[in-house]
Amino acid sequence: MCMRFSSLEERVNFYGEEFDLRSVEEWTRVHPSIVFAVILGRYTHIFPREYARIAKHTVVIDDYGDLADLREYIMQYRPEGVYYDRNIYSEREICAICMKNDSDCWDCDNFRGQELAFDMDVENVECPLHGDLDQRMGRNDQMSFCEYDLFTLRENAVDLFDELKTEFKRMRVTYSGRGFHIHVFDDNAYKMSRKERGELADQVVKNFPIDEWVTEGESHLIRLPFSLNALVSRIVLPLEIKELDKFDPVTDRRCIPDFLTRP
Repeated sequence: MCMRFSSLEERVNFYGEEFDLRSVEEWTRVHPSIVFAVILGRYTHIFPREYARIAKHTVVIDDYGDLADLREYIMQYRPEGVYYDRNIYSEREICAICMKNDSDCWDCDNFRGQELAFDMDVENVECPLHGDLDQRMGRNDQMSFCEYDLFTLRENAVDLFDELKTEFKRMRVTYSGRGFHIHVFDDNAYKMSRKERGELADQVVKNFPIDEWVTEGESHLIRLPFSLNALVSRIVLPLEIKELDKFDPVTDRRCIPDFLTRP
């Protein structure tokens, strides 16, 4: 099955017919007052014309009532990507009226911690075909990748998961569409300071192709499991670690939206 941009109509079809709200609720249960966000067309340049002014911006969704409301927002925006905020807040309503920068969250009384995560994307792989990150950026071509990149990341995700098991117990891995995420749900991980996260990121990046700023806590949004990554027309899919080493995102039906299989 090809990996390509999803059209606006395909995005609507997915979120209207396939988006698994029950599984989303299960995943986000550890975040009692969760904030979501969407990006409409920053990379695909496919977006509703009425939202052209904000197409490249991150649109925060913090005033929804329930997940059915979230679906309605997504159907309205028809985004290329849906994310959730890894920060834990006492009340998201307070965040909705806050005018401070994201970096100030860590010193706010409303802040309760942050989910630790490790983000591996294809542009971090040194590929025989596409080169390394500097070469990709030099060509202004960070989006291109091949099966080699995905399978290299898959191997790295397995190895990093095994390494992290010595320190953390409650972890999940997800296929993100263009790579893999490892989520850590241990209580002590949520309580880690920015300094501790930075030191951990420095250690991990020596051996694994991670986006450091995600682990450091600077970037606190991450793709929402069970949403559609419209850059590649793949469903963001949680996986059991025991199945990861054989997982093939090119052919695995679980991550392929229905609109790619219809005649």
